[in-house]
Amino acid sequence: MKSLLIHGGRLALSGAVDLVPGDILVLDGRIAGIYPAGESGSRTHGGIVSSGADILDADGLDIFPGGIDPHVHFDDPGYTRREDFVHGTAAAASGGITTVIDMPCTSIPPVTSLANLREKLAAVAPKALVDFAFFGGVSGQMWEAGAGAAMTELSPWVRGYKVYNASGMDTFRRLGPFELEGTLRIAGRLGLPVLLHAEDGEYIARAEETARRAGGAAGSPRDYYESRPETAELLSIHTAALLARRTGADLHIVHLATAEGADVIREAGATSETCPHYLEFDLEDFERIGSALKVAPSVKPGQREGLWRGLADGSITFAASDHAPAPREEKNTGSIWTDYGGIPGTGTLWPYMYSEGFRSGRLGLARFLETVSENAAKRYGLWDRKGSIAEGKDADLVMV
Repeated sequence: MKSLLIHGGRLALSGAVDLVPGDILVLDGRIAGIYPAGESGSRTHGGIVSSGADILDADGLDIFPGGIDPHVHFDDPGYTRREDFVHGTAAAASGGITTVIDMPCTSIPPVTSLANLREKLAAVAPKALVDFAFFGGVSGQMWEAGAGAAMTELSPWVRGYKVYNASGMDTFRRLGPFELEGTLRIAGRLGLPVLLHAEDGEYIARAEETARRAGGAAGSPRDYYESRPETAELLSIHTAALLARRTGADLHIVHLATAEGADVIREAGATSETCPHYLEFDLEDFERIGSALKVAPSVKPGQREGLWRGLADGSITFAASDHAPAPREEKNTGSIWTDYGGIPGTGTLWPYMYSEGFRSGRLGLARFLETVSENAAKRYGLWDRKGSIAEGKDADLVMV
């Protein structure tokens, strides 16, 4: 049995107002004991830790539960010209993320059947440097083929089902309101959440036609924003909220970029996440930086402080990265319309939320822990072993 005593740090315990001086005993990768300052010496000498135990001096360090990033696109298999699971999980670990949940749409084949999931698992499991889970997906193609059987066979293996109201991926087409309602009903019977990319596809199709005529072939960041403004996001959120109430299903809105949507989501009994790029950047930044900041939903004017308030008061449930990198040439094609839409971020999610959320005073300690670890663990069925510093849980720790 391998044992480690982490001695002399300050511990970020779930629900605490302040960091607590104390020690952590780890046996075979799990937390076996948490001792307030001054207790661990007697317990060590009492035989809990063998004479061969390693002791890690954590004097001067604050110790947090490992971060959970529940929204990454690691592109493996199928799109490894952009990234693979080695580099994606290495980026996560570099920034204190010890568990990720990978999305079903950015791999070939997409995770829309058990056979596809097994193919993906075989490809990525040997490469993973942190713990991981998968979401299944329900695409337009899958719905046309009959989604119920595939969703059912996936259900023991996934943490939920990702769907799109607007999609630019030929391999993973969007769902309309009718298909979304049916997906919610099936997922509800299976006891799993539906994760929605909430932008109205019909609105975007017409708005993009107008924006392309106005901006020409190259277009601009403002043209891209005009093609999918706040209205596109709010139309999708309101429709999904209505369907969630009617079906009683479990709905989660991913990468919320319009603060007004947070209350609609909460009133419907649903949950949501936002991302650091929406908390930090706005349309002016997009116009200044260019396609490096092209994401979907687009960054928007005047939303940052409202999104921070939503995180602070709990109307937005947690933060996620929506990590989706691409080579430089895919981000700079000469046209805003063909530049790749995605941004890396799993390695900066935790440090950003620590700096601009916790250390800046926007989030208290307890809310910070909920935002980066605790709530995602609870939302996706990982709380029994992830998300907090507690006896019996995995010793996934971040030391600052």
